[in-house]
Formats: sequence, C-alpha cells, structure tokens
Amino acid sequence: MPQSRVAFWLALGLALWLAGLPGCATNPVTGSSDFVLMSEQQEIALGRQYHPQVLKETPAYANAELSAYVQSVGAKLAAHSHRTDLIYRFTVLDSQDVNAFALPGGYIYITRGLLAYLNSEAELAAVLGHEIGHVTARHSVRQQSASTATGLVGAVLAGVTGVNAAGDLANVAGTALVRGYGREHELEADRLGAEYLARSGYDPQAMLRVIHVLKDQETFEIQRAKEEGREPHVYHGLFSTHPDNDQRLKEVVGAARQFASPTATANHTQAFLKQLEGLTFGDSERDGIRRGNRFYHGELNFALEFPDGWRIENSAERLLARSSNGDGLIQFTMQDRNKQVSPQNFLREQLHLSNLRKGESIEHAGMQGYTALVEQNTPFGRLPVRYVVLYRGSQALIFAGLSKATNQPYKYDSQALQTVRSFHPLTEQERVLARAQRLHIQRATPTTRFAGLARESALPDHPEAQLRLLNGHYPAGEPVPGEAVKIVR
Repeated sequence: MPQSRVAFWLALGLALWLAGLPGCATNPVTGSSDFVLMSEQQEIALGRQYHPQVLKETPAYANAELSAYVQSVGAKLAAHSHRTDLIYRFTVLDSQDVNAFALPGGYIYITRGLLAYLNSEAELAAVLGHEIGHVTARHSVRQQSASTATGLVGAVLAGVTGVNAAGDLANVAGTALVRGYGREHELEADRLGAEYLARSGYDPQAMLRVIHVLKDQETFEIQRAKEEGREPHVYHGLFSTHPDNDQRLKEVVGAARQFASPTATANHTQAFLKQLEGLTFGDSERDGIRRGNRFYHGELNFALEFPDGWRIENSAERLLARSSNGDGLIQFTMQDRNKQVSPQNFLREQLHLSNLRKGESIEHAGMQGYTALVEQNTPFGRLPVRYVVLYRGSQALIFAGLSKATNQPYKYDSQALQTVRSFHPLTEQERVLARAQRLHIQRATPTTRFAGLARESALPDHPEAQLRLLNGHYPAGEPVPGEAVKIVR
C-alpha cells in the first residue's frame, strides 16, 4: 500500500489531536491510572477518521461470507475483553502481505495473506485476540503519551506496513519507530489475547502456534532473500519481538488456562479451512498477476515481459523489475494525461526532465511516444536513465531503465527498450494467465507428499517450501492420510 500517504495523514491528524491538554485516565485492563494525552472519545474518533483511509490504500477483500466469519470470531473474543462497551470492527484486507494490526477505538485488520497461513479458527482467534489486547490496554494512546505524536504514528504504521514504512515515516513524521508497540506492550497483548481465547472457549496454546507460523515465514524469507541477493522483507509487527523459545510468553499463555473451562480447547479447524476454500493467494487481479518475468493485468488489458531472470516487484503505484544480480532496474508506471502535449513535452513538463539526450519519436503497437536518455541523480549516484513514454488513449505509459554499474552505464539499455516493445493487449490465452491463484483444500492420501503437490502446483517460486509453510509442515514432515491439505492452483 502507499505508506507515505498514510504516514502523512496520521502524522497530521495526531498533531491536531495533541492540541488538547494531558490528563489521567483509568486503564481498562489494570484499573490503575495512566497518564494520557487523549480521551476515549478522541481515541474512538481517531480510528473512525482513519478507517476509510486504510480501506482507500488497501481495499477490503470482496468475500461477504469470509468477512462475516472473521467478524463473528472477533466479536466472540471482544465480548470477553476488558472493553466490552466498544463496537469492534474486524476487516479482511485484500493484501498478500502477512499482516494484522489495530487502529485506536476498535478497528482491527487482518490480511488475506496472513489468513492463508493459519490452520484453525483458534489461530485466527489468537491473531485477533492479540490485536484486541492492544485496543483494550490502550497501547497506542499510552505510547503516544510517552513518546509524542510521531511515536504514535510510528507505532500504528509499524503494524500497518512493517519495516519498509518506517523509512517513509522517518521522512514524513521525523521518526523511524520500527518494532510495533515495544516488548512489554506486545507481551501484555499476548497475555490479554490468551485470556480472551480461553474465556471464549479456544485453546490459548494457539498463540504459540501462530508465533511458530510467523517465525517459519521469517526463516524462509531470509533464506530466499539471500539467494536473490536482496534485503529480506521481514515483518516487524505482530508477535515479532518473540523468539521461538520465549519463556515469558509460554508463562503468560499457560496462565490463561485459569480462565478456561476443562473442555475449553476448541480449534474448529474444519470450519476455518472451509472459509479458506477459493481464497486469493499471492497477487490480486486488481493489482495484476506476476508469472515469472511476465506480468498480466486483466482489468487494464495489457501484458508486459521483462528480461529473463529478472524479478518483478508489484505495488499499486508501479512495477519494478530487478536483474538477477541486482545491478539493473526497469520501472513501469501509468499516469493520466491532462493536457494535449507531445510525448517529448510530456517528459519535460509532466516528469520535469531536462537535458534530454539522443531523443527520438517512436511508435509501438499504434501508440505514439518518445524516448531519450537523461543524466540525473538516483539513489545509486548520478547515472544515465533511459526514459520512454507511450500514449495509450488518455493515459501515458512511462518506462525508466538504468544500470547501477557506473563502469557500464548502458548495460541494460537494450533490455529496457525490448521491455517497452513487449507491451501489448492481452490475447485470449493470456486472459487465463491474468487470473489470480487460489487456495483449495483436499484430503491427503497415503501417497500424498509435498514434493508431488509442488510439481502440480501453480506456485512459480519455491513451491514445495511454500506449500509446507501453508500447511504447517515447514521445513520437514509430510501430511498424514485424511489430513486437510491446502494447495494452490
């Protein structure tokens, strides 16, 4: 999601809220007095104000049955919380990121990406219970009171967007708080979440199982990033402060059993897996589908091919492809045209590029355009960048390519131009490739093995490892006959 805009508006809103006077309030969990700078009414209003902004950046997942199911599980937990007077809203976000977070006032979010890796209703309840714990203990408000408005923005955004957003936050709000609410608040949210699990009839040990799932995700991502020569995209929010063998966490989870009846160990695995049938996995059709070095977008009706071996990163604003050794970049964006100007002047006036070198008019697939080299400052130093703009109706297609190798500044120039020439409307065969991959549930037989499932899977990258992660058998182990197994196709 576009984190910089979220950071900006949260920072601005919090600056306005801090115009009020500080005071003391009773903590709903401990009963003791907390020094806070925000009333409960302001806390609720803040969540209500920014809930639409979250949905603007990342829409809710379009599945009414799944949404109602998650709301029902969350409501069951909230009914046993320390703030039962709040109206809690639980939203499934259409994002492949493995993430969950809460806004002040009872707005709680979980991504479809995280749902895919959970294996029971109890594990879902553990995630939601943890986030409810942050709300009931007013962690965001307490942290804001201790570390000023930008501290609150950082705490919220670290949960919303993970480590990458912290860099945006540093630029926009003047801080770079990375690790959520801090160790003590995270442990308190775990304790409260485990208590709410037990009081609601779930096995509180599900909290530990969720942490194991997330730690396996982290291990796999670090290994894959090392292979690909990039920085790992490690999530720093939910449960991230815990090592696998966290004794304090085991103690607070174990203590939650005092709130449970002798039979309160429900997991509801089958009911949960039924809700996952058909869940979008990986890229969404809204943002386009990556398949190897090719990209397909059904709604916008185009396909694009990057050089062999290049890795594509897809976001709402852009496509970015990196060469296998990381020294080449090709970026693709689309922008509305608002004035009747030539493609050459578009580069000058809309992109504010000057000193165009070796410029020439081009035509591709009936689209008029212009290409040129521009010497400009980049994150890798001053380098020549190949720009191409093509007019497609009222939109401008903008390509930019560069080589980070200062001794070979034009190393990937021909590949960038070839990528431009690959742009074309979808064929009928390609429309099938523009459809999202989905989770399906099947029963394991005595011969079911993850290696065999991987050979039949639509997963393009490390399919066996990903199937193991999805099914809680990472890095080793096989499904037992009759076990419900998640596959992707």
